[in-house]
Amino acid sequence: SYEACAEAAAWLRARLREPPRVALVCGSGLGALAQELRDPQSFDYAEIPHFPRSTVQGHAGRLVVGRLGSAPCAVLQGRFHLYEGYSPAQVVVPVRTLALAGVHTLVLTNAAGSLQPHLGPGHLLVIRDHIDLAGLAGRSPLVGPNDDRWAGPEGAGFGGKGFGGMKGDCFVKEYKKDFFWGGKGEFWAARHLGLRVLGLSLITNSAPGDDECDDDGGDDVMAGGAGPATPTGHAEVLAAAQEGARHLRALLVALAPKLDEPGRS
Repeated sequence: SYEACAEAAAWLRARLREPPRVALVCGSGLGALAQELRDPQSFDYAEIPHFPRSTVQGHAGRLVVGRLGSAPCAVLQGRFHLYEGYSPAQVVVPVRTLALAGVHTLVLTNAAGSLQPHLGPGHLLVIRDHIDLAGLAGRSPLVGPNDDRWAGPEGAGFGGKGFGGMKGDCFVKEYKKDFFWGGKGEFWAARHLGLRVLGLSLITNSAPGDDECDDDGGDDVMAGGAGPATPTGHAEVLAAAQEGARHLRALLVALAPKLDEPGRS
């Protein structure tokens, strides 16, 4: 509810040296981004009123607030998923809380598997849009009576690649033929609040035998939620993914001051 998120935001504001302006949600295995913050303050999710608890490996379950470059940033080390048993409204509590605490720009990151042979482990992609079949089925944080206190002004998105997300963590090789599209609830909640949103995806694994798949025109697509796992014995794949994670951290450090600039992007 709005009241629950407002209480969590007030709890944070009372403890933070300065309010964050940019929030970064770390996907599986990407929580090391918090190490880039200067003068960090760290809070376990269990400390913050009404926050869910992370139960997935690679999601530390901490909020770290500090400066990324010159920008006051909040880094969420771990997100929440429907497959953990949380409702769509619970999944977006951190995003809504941070918006009430002063955040105007949200960066969503994830680890994903690729369906395109030329996009192997280590590649970084900007997510242009995604197809939310879960939302069409009613699994959306925006379902229900509208609370005008959440609504924000319309903003602009960022360009990039198309993205399809699963309900949970899975390898793309299991979904090459029967592919289900989904979306991240944080995106919809953030846009409803009027936040600017940037989505970045780190490719950590590829579907084997992509040449067996029918070519439907060559559009770039990804399977979401693959996580950082790689096939046994593929040390080079893991090394590429780790190098990609380092590049992602460097990219966000460079972008942070620009993301903190006011106005539309």
